[in-house]
Amino acid sequence: MGTAKTVLITGTSSGIGLATTVAAARMGWLPVATMRDTTRAENLIAAAKEAGVDDLVRVARLDVTDPASVAECVAGVVAEYGGLDAVVNNAGAGTVGTIEIAGMDPVRANMEVNYFGVVEVTRAALPHLRESRGRLVTVTSVGGVVGQPFNEAYCAAKFAVEGFMESLAPVAASVGVRVSVVEPGAVASEFVAGQQLDIPAMLAAAGPYAPALQAYIDRTLKAFSVAQTPADAAGSIIAALTDENPPFRVQTTEWARDFAGTKLADLDGSAVQRLTGGWVGLTRS
Repeated sequence: MGTAKTVLITGTSSGIGLATTVAAARMGWLPVATMRDTTRAENLIAAAKEAGVDDLVRVARLDVTDPASVAECVAGVVAEYGGLDAVVNNAGAGTVGTIEIAGMDPVRANMEVNYFGVVEVTRAALPHLRESRGRLVTVTSVGGVVGQPFNEAYCAAKFAVEGFMESLAPVAASVGVRVSVVEPGAVASEFVAGQQLDIPAMLAAAGPYAPALQAYIDRTLKAFSVAQTPADAAGSIIAALTDENPPFRVQTTEWARDFAGTKLADLDGSAVQRLTGGWVGLTRS
């Protein structure tokens, strides 16, 4: 394969993962585009062909919630390409709801995909990234910095990922591996549609939380109507892969930087509570 670098990317059937795969191939990388169900690769393959890079892209099965699948995929990549230069942890799942109504299942499901899946892929890849002095880039979210109403399970998992990666980063750097997290805001992708939300049914089941949920839904639909494109978000990931000295934390838009900055400067939490309280119709002095 010459001197081209190999990057394993999770969650590539749509959205940011698909766009990152195509962008990496355009940069001359050899992307291994992974997904749980490889029959969903049609859109990725079509996009790669349109960009003229389909000969560089390999599709592979990887279920981040299955340790055997992770180990098999990483070992296969190393055997085929002779090593691994970078990983982009992008696979993720979301849910909308609140704990009293939704129960524990969404919390456990989010942790399995969004946190434990990231940890499992990272653990399997690190020996190879250490050998190549490579890059580990993880797509988190502004929801990994700021807790958001009706996203308790999702934000808890993304907070966990941020804490894990922030703790790992200096340890990994001591053996030559650079770690970055990329924090998008609203992205116009299939991520939202993929949750298959039945909004009327959600509101009917929300009981005393229905007015707050309606306010949150109204606000969120407006936010996603002017969302960033997956290709734009992918640009930040590519920069984290290729810049000589990438920062640990990267927001993908000016809005995301301002939003994350509100939390990072908010020592007593009041500014965030005022901000997100407004999303559910609360007014605070």
